Amino acid sequence: MPELIADEPFSPEILSTEVPFEGAIWNIRRDKFPYNGAEITREYVDHTGAVAVVALDDDGRVLLIKQYRHPVRQREWEIPAGLLDVHGEAPLAAAKRELAEEADLQADQWHVLAEFFTTPGGSDEAIRIYLARGVHPADEVFARTDEEADMEVRWVPLDDVVDAILARRVQNPSLIVGALAARTERERGWAQLAPADEPWPRHPKLRS
Repeated sequence: MPELIADEPFSPEILSTEVPFEGAIWNIRRDKFPYNGAEITREYVDHTGAVAVVALDDDGRVLLIKQYRHPVRQREWEIPAGLLDVHGEAPLAAAKRELAEEADLQADQWHVLAEFFTTPGGSDEAIRIYLARGVHPADEVFARTDEEADMEVRWVPLDDVVDAILARRVQNPSLIVGALAARTERERGWAQLAPADEPWPRHPKLRS
């Protein structure tokens, strides 16, 4: 039987580490470490990580939000998402909080759908995508400011979202990974969903 394809954790000895730039949200870190007989220096975004939510209603539609993203000068269609920037907050709790804060929704059923590194050559950002079903209005309506103040919210059939992805009309990575994973899972009877509270050892800052 062929060997399963899986990423391989590897932690080299860190000879030195420093933060040459501190930002308002995340920093730039510089590490020196030995690899393949050489001493290598690498700089990368030292990121908190994030969570995102594919929220499906009873008609199989995905909740999308349109939000301005300044670095790429786009108002992107996205799924609800946010940083793991609350000390001690579990990823599942963060996902529930983001769904409520960005869409005034809560859900009865939660599962882990997918995980990915956004830019593994330049950032340690890890994102976990949850599948939320049994969606209904939250107990509280949240005020939104800055880029969130003019967000557009739309429920879109999952197949239409996948069509937009394959036609290259949408670019957001969490949306792309989440929608493609959701449709694949749906076609397989949701057989590979993981428990919502499953440990996340691949997140660089949550490893034991």
